[in-house]
Amino acid sequence: MTKPYRVLLYYKYAHIDNPEEYTAQHLAFCKALELKGRILVSAEGINGTVSGTFDQTERYMDELKNDPRFAGIEFKIDEADDHAFKKMFVRYKPELVSLKLEEDVNPNELTGKHLEPKEFLEAMQDEDVIIIDARNDYEHQIGHFRNALLPNIHAFRDLPKWIQENLADKKDKKILTYCTGGIRCEKFTGYLLKEGFKDVSQLHGGIVEYGKDPEVKGKYYDGKCYVFDSRIAVPVNRTEEDVIVGQCYYCGKAEDRLVNCANPECNRQHICCEECEVKYERSCSKECREHPHNRYRMAQNA
Repeated sequence: MTKPYRVLLYYKYAHIDNPEEYTAQHLAFCKALELKGRILVSAEGINGTVSGTFDQTERYMDELKNDPRFAGIEFKIDEADDHAFKKMFVRYKPELVSLKLEEDVNPNELTGKHLEPKEFLEAMQDEDVIIIDARNDYEHQIGHFRNALLPNIHAFRDLPKWIQENLADKKDKKILTYCTGGIRCEKFTGYLLKEGFKDVSQLHGGIVEYGKDPEVKGKYYDGKCYVFDSRIAVPVNRTEEDVIVGQCYYCGKAEDRLVNCANPECNRQHICCEECEVKYERSCSKECREHPHNRYRMAQNA
């Protein structure tokens, strides 16, 4: 049975004149469709995740596909029981994904080779390859490709520094990169090539499409994929080899359940099993547990 809602994940690097004006127009369009989600617009393109009914999402995709600026745009589609967001946001940003480079990279001019899921699976099995997770530490803590390097960064803009400190002497190695949907790798692989790395490839469509591929079925991806909506995490590996890689912040047992700290001034996202959520009142520290506006305690006392 088809679910009543769909979640769209997409991006397109394309020049947009007057991006701030387009931001306001696009917000009005999305609200008229009654979509909900989070969209970023810049002079270099568009990046978003939205949710809506079948008809709403169809009309939205048609609009973008018929816009010459976004020719060839690809949508990753998940069925859902309800909206994945509470509101609709469309915001202007100087960069779609921020690397804060002195000389920016245009992915339409310089980017790594795109590998389809089957090609990426085959490339990962090369013993001499270096696989880099281009996401933040709070994302890969619940899931990642087997044998991948997991940079201890909390923001994408910290990745170039991590590369300089850890892989500056590996420029002759074969490099594979991946991220959630592909947008970060478009710019990241361009940066690597600019820095002198010789052989750089990226997973086309990201982890999301890798998990949907009927032949690959998410093989060698352990755990779940972090997503930036109310679902928080989605399954990827549909083979019998799937494992849980995360650990409960409190007790250390295998877990991939993410929660936000109940202290509204902290809101730290961490892995937590159901038993420890109750025991520690979904709070990441003693101070957060004792906070006068602790949301967990207030909900229990309501």
